[in-house]
Amino acid sequence: MKLNTPRWWYVRDRSHARLTRTLLKPLGWIWADVTARRIARAVPVDPGCAVISVGNLTVGGSGKTPVAREVLRLLRTAGVEAQALSRGYGGRLEGPVRVDLQIHTAEDVGDEPLMLAQASPAWIARDRVAGARAAAAEGAQVLVLDDGHQNPALKKTVSLIVVDGETRDDEWPFGDGSVFPSGPMREPLAAGLARADAVVVMLPTDVETADPDLLAAFGALPVFLCRLTPEGPPPAGPQVGFAGIAKPWKVERSLKAAGCDLADFVPFPDHAAYRPEDMAFLRARAAVFQAGLVTTEKDWVRLTPDQRADVTAWPVVARFEDQAGFAAFLNARLQSAR
Repeated sequence: MKLNTPRWWYVRDRSHARLTRTLLKPLGWIWADVTARRIARAVPVDPGCAVISVGNLTVGGSGKTPVAREVLRLLRTAGVEAQALSRGYGGRLEGPVRVDLQIHTAEDVGDEPLMLAQASPAWIARDRVAGARAAAAEGAQVLVLDDGHQNPALKKTVSLIVVDGETRDDEWPFGDGSVFPSGPMREPLAAGLARADAVVVMLPTDVETADPDLLAAFGALPVFLCRLTPEGPPPAGPQVGFAGIAKPWKVERSLKAAGCDLADFVPFPDHAAYRPEDMAFLRARAAVFQAGLVTTEKDWVRLTPDQRADVTAWPVVARFEDQAGFAAFLNARLQSAR
């Protein structure tokens, strides 16, 4: 059973949910130790092409897949044969397999690979080395590794960390710094940053500038500001929104900021598979408000064709504030690695 992301994970005040944090703290120490040992013992493999890792330091919710898709777009626009590689979380196929949008569903390959495959050739593989070699054999010059920062199997040319720039109301992307399950961190902040080449800060649409305290946490690492930009306006008229992502409340906030007449919003667990009873509930809520149904692109690809019939997808894309500067950074790193 999948659970909703605890909102208290992202609260800096350690007195908030104090008992729960205290009880879970030993499990966090174990998680951090296991992760550190696994990374330290690994011997990364060179797959025969450059590897750009797009990852994060927290359990979901940073926007790394849209950033990976934007990296793919920038590289391919520059004439580089860039391809995506994902573990295929939530899919039944182990791979290596190249994602085919005509035949594969989220049940086959997971939702994020389906999104990546819209921008470039995309592969899924539980064994990242086997997947990387398969892509290289098919002509990949650069592999963009989605969610690969804690996976040490491949030799990485560039390691990008995507960080949620939300810092309002004592909300902090790293919470109080605790490692899962007592907090949102996959590993301690210092350990994760030590393996990074740059940080991408994903700013909310209604926040003009990044929090200086947040930027200071990254030390001397290059920082690039990015935003999720809607490809178009939300659907007209009253809407019932829903989302099964790590931070569904951010979708609700973004819809409202974009001018959506949001009558209600229903959160689901991250990567939720929508059951018939879930859709029946959503349609009933929409009927109450005489509203349509709207969701994220990531949720929409998990719906069956029948479920999609009365649901509108509201896609967003990642765009860097300094597109030219970010592209130049990537190019310089790739050139120096040759």
